[in-house]
Amino acid sequence: MIGTLPDNVLQAVLETIPLEFSVIDANEKVLAWNKHATRIFKRPEAVVGRDVRNCHPKHSLGKVDQIIQEMKAGKRQKARFYIDLPLGPNKEKQKVLIEYYALRDSKGTYLGCLEASQNIAELQKLSGEKRLLD
Repeated sequence: MIGTLPDNVLQAVLETIPLEFSVIDANEKVLAWNKHATRIFKRPEAVVGRDVRNCHPKHSLGKVDQIIQEMKAGKRQKARFYIDLPLGPNKEKQKVLIEYYALRDSKGTYLGCLEASQNIAELQKLSGEKRLLD
């Protein structure tokens, strides 16, 4: 990153970006997440510091573990998938994009993983152009 953000600005950026994320460390412990009140995938605050496997349904644990192990081994830098979930007040199915990114320092050492999720249903409806302030 070029430049330095004051802590309060960084906090505001992390809560404002249009996606929710979770961060785990190299030992697969949950460090933090944003958008606590409005998350698609909600979890109790007690999960901080606990194994990431406590945050996923049993049927996906094998795949989550495979992704993390491949990232640790340097065989994978990211994983992207999308699912249809019933969301909102009417529980209509909406497309959710989920991406995992390996976090590495400047020497390539694995530091952990960033999991980013976003409801992309509205993005899928875009067509043509909309210019600034149109």
